[in-house]
Amino acid sequence: MKVCHVITRMILGGAQENTILTCEGLHARGHQVTLITGPALGPEGQLMTRARAGGYRVIEIADLRREIHPLRDRRSYRELLRCLEELRPDIMHSHSSKAGVLARKAAGRIGGMKIVHTVHGLPFHRYLPWWRNWLYVALERRAARRTDAIISVADAMTRQALAVDVGRSEQYTTIYSGIEIEPYLTQPQAAETFRDSLNLPAGDILVTQVSRLAELKGHRYIVKAAERMDDRRVHFCFVGDGKWRRRIEADIERRGLTDRFHLTGLLPPEDIPAVMHASDVVVHCSLREGLARALPQAMLAGRPVVSFDVDGAADVVDESTGILLPSKDAKALADAIDTLLGSSELRRRLGAAGRGKCREIFSHHRMVEQIEKLYRSLA
Repeated sequence: MKVCHVITRMILGGAQENTILTCEGLHARGHQVTLITGPALGPEGQLMTRARAGGYRVIEIADLRREIHPLRDRRSYRELLRCLEELRPDIMHSHSSKAGVLARKAAGRIGGMKIVHTVHGLPFHRYLPWWRNWLYVALERRAARRTDAIISVADAMTRQALAVDVGRSEQYTTIYSGIEIEPYLTQPQAAETFRDSLNLPAGDILVTQVSRLAELKGHRYIVKAAERMDDRRVHFCFVGDGKWRRRIEADIERRGLTDRFHLTGLLPPEDIPAVMHASDVVVHCSLREGLARALPQAMLAGRPVVSFDVDGAADVVDESTGILLPSKDAKALADAIDTLLGSSELRRRLGAAGRGKCREIFSHHRMVEQIEKLYRSLA
């Protein structure tokens, strides 16, 4: 099949890793794959180098950006029309809200192709002004009417979309976002190197969050939880970068916690297995998330996880694999970390159960197989 994937930007992120693994997997299965994307701008790193080395065609549209900008968006739409008119794919598969709205409109106008969209995270949520949510819901409803199939990365995404009449239930299929699982199953030597780079004393505990440093990723709740914990042997690590880095560093300094926090900045994806194995507990305190890849990544490494109970977290985190907490509850977060730190046996048991749960369902080979099967059912 001729397949065209469209995504707003190829930064280091879950939606982008999902998309690049899908393109690589479909290309390896003999399909003619094209990736259309915007420039990888900002402090979050880039996956364009890997995309361009994948053996399939990559087209960059300079005006395709994440932020709403009527003039750039109109130019992006016209360029998408031109590209899709030239490519005439059997399947146009969009990712992310901006690319999803523009690409589905363009594909519907041209016709002759099946339209698929993946919901990695919904653009409307409780932390936006009402008028912006109204706009986003209206755009998603219209785009859904042009769509033959919608993939959700977690059941929660389907429930939330249907609750506001975005699409019909028969359009939705849950396909978990695939991960290259093999590097997580064995502890790499780089795990000890990573701990040494943080100058951790032997026997100290490391609690890690891997995410962009952004407003809704919940770093401030981890800082508040750390302030409640008196044990100086507990260290916290933030892996990632973003526009909120200075605010987070200022918050840590204001609370007198500089000696217990380690901000690594961006790390390449191939370093994340070592980070997970180097950590004793992995937390994810985002206030909204489709399904954070850091959770199954940590579980594949055999690490217990603590997460706010938002969106798709409950698909993987339960009493057998980790601890789910009410959103924004720093006290509960501190208590949960204390509970895990108090029992190495509990950490081992939760980690082993999490590995067993995620080993099969998060394989990127399984994801590509399920997506290909969906394409064939449409064709």
